[in-house]
Amino acid sequence: MARIDVLDWSAARGEAAAIREQVFVSEQGVPRELELDDMDARCVHALARLEDGRTIGTGRLLPDGHIGRMAVLAEWRGRGVGGALLERLVEEARARGMREVALSAQTHALGFYARHGFTAEGEVYLEAGIPHRAMRRKLGTGR
Repeated sequence: MARIDVLDWSAARGEAAAIREQVFVSEQGVPRELELDDMDARCVHALARLEDGRTIGTGRLLPDGHIGRMAVLAEWRGRGVGGALLERLVEEARARGMREVALSAQTHALGFYARHGFTAEGEVYLEAGIPHRAMRRKLGTGR
């Protein structure tokens, strides 16, 4: 299984940006100018790395408790990498004293986030031309 490291943007940038470019820009057609934003420098970033050092996934935690930019390389999806990234970001939020985390889930991933204790709220909306729905998870003791 992959090791999950939590880093600031200066340490994570090269690897996180490459994963996000592949998943969001190349695969999903998100405009490059929307993908990287000024929030990256204010976030902590999780990187999933294999034993040989290759990075296969990433995600970020914003200062307000939002989790975003969750991305796993196609050949590693369905193997627990996304779940490990998500849970590590939730742990980080809890360690920072946050009482809940929120995210904007692509609708095809609603089940994934629900399995990790997130509850959908509100209506479906478009973000970068992709259907999303807001989700939230309270951070008590456990899920």
